[in-house]
Amino acid sequence: MSMESATFVVMSLGVMIVVIFFSAIQIIPQGFHYTVERFGRYTLTLLPGLNFIIPFVDRIGARVSMMEQVLDVPTQEVITKDNATVSVDAVVFYQVLNAAESVYQVANLEYALMNLTMTNIRTVVGSMDLDELLSNRNVINERLLQVIDEAVSPWGMKMTRIDIKDIKPPRDLVDAMARQMKAERDKRAQILEAEGDKNSNILRAEGLKQAQILESEGRREAAYREAEARERLADAEAKATVAVSRAIAEGDVQAINYFVAQKYTDALKAIGTAKNQKIILMPFEASSFIGSISGISAIAREVFKVNNENSSK
Repeated sequence: MSMESATFVVMSLGVMIVVIFFSAIQIIPQGFHYTVERFGRYTLTLLPGLNFIIPFVDRIGARVSMMEQVLDVPTQEVITKDNATVSVDAVVFYQVLNAAESVYQVANLEYALMNLTMTNIRTVVGSMDLDELLSNRNVINERLLQVIDEAVSPWGMKMTRIDIKDIKPPRDLVDAMARQMKAERDKRAQILEAEGDKNSNILRAEGLKQAQILESEGRREAAYREAEARERLADAEAKATVAVSRAIAEGDVQAINYFVAQKYTDALKAIGTAKNQKIILMPFEASSFIGSISGISAIAREVFKVNNENSSK
C-alpha cells in the first residue's frame, strides 16, 4: 500500500469518526422533548440540554413542544335544546405532559383535539336552552374543560383552559329577543311608575288624615277654652248676681241703680256697634237719654264716694 493510499484511509476514518461523533450528540432546546426510536421502536425521551444517542441505530422520532399551546376551534352551527340554531366558536389551551404518549397514542394530535372539542361543544350546547346558553357561558366552559381533559388524558396532555369565544343566534332571533327585552323594560317601568303613584297617594292620604286630626284637635281645644271662658263668665255673672241680690236684701238702692244703669249702657253700646244697623231708632227723646247718662254718672260718683268713705274708716 502506498503512502498516499494510507493517508486517504486515515483521513476518511477521521472524517467518519467526526461525523459519527457529531451525529451522536443531540442538543435539545428548552421547552422541547425529543423521542428516540431504535430500529423503529420508541426507546427513550431526550430532555432539554446535551444528550447522546447511538449513531445509525437510534434516530429522533418526534420533536414535541412541552409549552402551553393554543388551538382555535372554527365556527360551527349548533342546535340548542329548544331548537334554536346558533353559531359557536372556541379557543383551546393545552399542554403536553408526556411526549411519547402524545406521539404514539394518537395520530395528528391537533386534528384529534380540534374534532374532539367540536364534538363536545355540540353535545354541551345541544343540552341547553338558548337563554341558558347565553347567560351561562362559564358553565359551558367548565363542562367542556372537564369532559375534554378526561378524554385527552391517555394522550399525555392536559387541557388548561377552554373558552367559548362567541355565540351568535340568528338575526331574526336576535330581533325577537330585543323586542322581548324592550317589552320587559317597559313593563318594569310601568310597574315602578304605578308603585310611585301608589306611594304618592298613600303619603297624600296620610298627610290629609294628619291635617284633619290636627284640625279636629284644634277645634276641640278651642271649644274647650271657649267653654272654660263661658264657665268663668257664668261664674262672674253668678257672683255679680249674688252681690246684687245681697245689696237688694240689704236695701242698698244706689247699688241697684248703678247695676241697672250699667246694663242699660251696655245695651245701648251693643245697638250702636251692630254691623247690620245703619239707622238707629231711639224709643225716647235725646234729652231723656242725656239725663239718664247724667243720672248714671251721679250714681257712680255717689257709689265711689261711699266706697272711699268706707275704705277710710
